Amino acid sequence: QVHLLESGGGLVQAGGSLRLSCAASAGTFSNYAIVWFRQAPGNELEFLAGISQRGLHTYFTDSVKGRFTISRDNAKNLVFLEMNRLKPEDTAVYYCAGGILAGRSRVQDYDYWGQGTQVTVSS
Repeated sequence: QVHLLESGGGLVQAGGSLRLSCAASAGTFSNYAIVWFRQAPGNELEFLAGISQRGLHTYFTDSVKGRFTISRDNAKNLVFLEMNRLKPEDTAVYYCAGGILAGRSRVQDYDYWGQGTQVTVSS
């Protein structure tokens, strides 16, 4: 199993950028596809982006395509979510999760979850 910890959240103005990090400990990081979900108040968890084990394949939901990028550094056990042109509707708690397939959008497809990091975008 792998332990995941998100960082990099904060308060940013609309149009700004943030880079979130997902750090892994324990387990073999390169065995896991890593994805990002977010949850806004009153909403369900929403799949955002995923990256395959070696970083060869990436996936994005339509609402972030072209604004967010995902990358990983297996040597450092890190995955990054670069978020650009942020909007107030991007305000949420952002979670990284690990599993076998990177392109699945269901919560139940991922076994390992971090505790989340808050992103707040002011208008």
